[in-house]
Amino acid sequence: MSDGKKSFEYEFGGPIGALGTIIFLPLVTLHLIHFAEVGHIDIPYLKSTSEEECTYVMKDILCPGCSDRTLIIRCASIIVGWFVYMVITSRILPAEFLQGSTLHYPPDHSKKSPDRLIYRINGHLLFWCTMLGIAIGYPSLSSSSSNGVQIIFQPISLHLLQNNLDTCALSTIILCFLLSLFLYLKSFIPGALLAHGGNSGNPIYDFFMGRELNPRPSPKNFFFGNYFDWKEFCELRPGLIGWEVLNLCFALKQYQSLGYISGSMFLINIFQGIYVWDALYQERAILTTMDITTDGFGYMLCFGDLAWVPFTYSLQAQYLLHHDPGLHLFSLFAIIGIHAFGYFIFRSANSQKDAFRRDPNDPSVSNLSFLQTKRGTKLLTSGWWGRARKINYTGDWIMGLSWCLTCGFDSIVPYYYAIYFAILLIHRSVRDDFMCQEKYGDDWEEYKKIVPYRFIPGII
Repeated sequence: MSDGKKSFEYEFGGPIGALGTIIFLPLVTLHLIHFAEVGHIDIPYLKSTSEEECTYVMKDILCPGCSDRTLIIRCASIIVGWFVYMVITSRILPAEFLQGSTLHYPPDHSKKSPDRLIYRINGHLLFWCTMLGIAIGYPSLSSSSSNGVQIIFQPISLHLLQNNLDTCALSTIILCFLLSLFLYLKSFIPGALLAHGGNSGNPIYDFFMGRELNPRPSPKNFFFGNYFDWKEFCELRPGLIGWEVLNLCFALKQYQSLGYISGSMFLINIFQGIYVWDALYQERAILTTMDITTDGFGYMLCFGDLAWVPFTYSLQAQYLLHHDPGLHLFSLFAIIGIHAFGYFIFRSANSQKDAFRRDPNDPSVSNLSFLQTKRGTKLLTSGWWGRARKINYTGDWIMGLSWCLTCGFDSIVPYYYAIYFAILLIHRSVRDDFMCQEKYGDDWEEYKKIVPYRFIPGII
């Protein structure tokens, strides 16, 4: 450019790609729910256009007047109620208070917040309180002539959620759009720290990427309280715990239908339950991830956290409810071995990185070699991170593959996750490599010479 100003670097195909993603991903989410129910990619359904063939929830939009509006309102109430429950319980439960990464303000920024934000960490406690609540139900008053008034616990009914999954998904998608619009408008309040990647000046692109880096309510807001962070909250609470609740719904429905829970359904609930629990137990580790430190909070993360995760990551359990393959014991044990191998890599690598970031002198990581950068940051060059620069992604993908394997090989539908996740991780690694190149310069090139492999040591 003639004025010497560096041009903005678009991602995801720029404004056109962002608009396409905003429109396309909700449709993919809703179609995947249908495919999991029928057990295959339903081509005739994709081609159907008439009102008679429009049997899916999108008829609520495409065919006004041909659906049960009461059901839509009930499902929307469930989704909003779930979100409000998560906010309130996060607000009142005991929490650990931790500082996030140092914020880097631009020279012209009117600084109105501290260099390091404080986060309330209580996701793990919230997870177990929610599971306990589902297990024992909710209290209600009961009266009888012999015993008088008593408090009894009524079971929480999950059938409406499971039987109307598509409508609940549509309600969540609408909630994501409204929340993203609110956060986009909020980012224009003076004093907001903007994310570099979401500050292009193009409203569609910035709405998608997220303009504000760490959107938070006013510190004096009584409902949210101090230290509530929209991005960190959505990343680990409503969608992630909602994913676990959906899996429990499908397992319960299978038990009611068959009188037992199959080996595959049992494993998918255990595997993904551990994954959700692990993320919440290790909540402090998320404070150093790219989502929190670099990306703004817009439609991309909002939709991914609240809609994409619960309604598509539960696809294997959805599929197993209708099309369980009846795997033999040997196959189930083999899948357990694959999952354990992936989890070992994933957790060991992430724990090693997190321990080193918090205290390089910790006995568990003090023996590791590292590259000292000009920025003052240390890049690990031994241990797990000396084997490959994204070795944790490899373990994460292996775990995801084991989830798909529980569904057998009769359909490609449950393998959507392994395919999608491979694309996602490759893209994230490319984004991360570009950002690290910008951040570290020549030091990053030196680091890549020391650790040349990205995913699999000696191969990729």
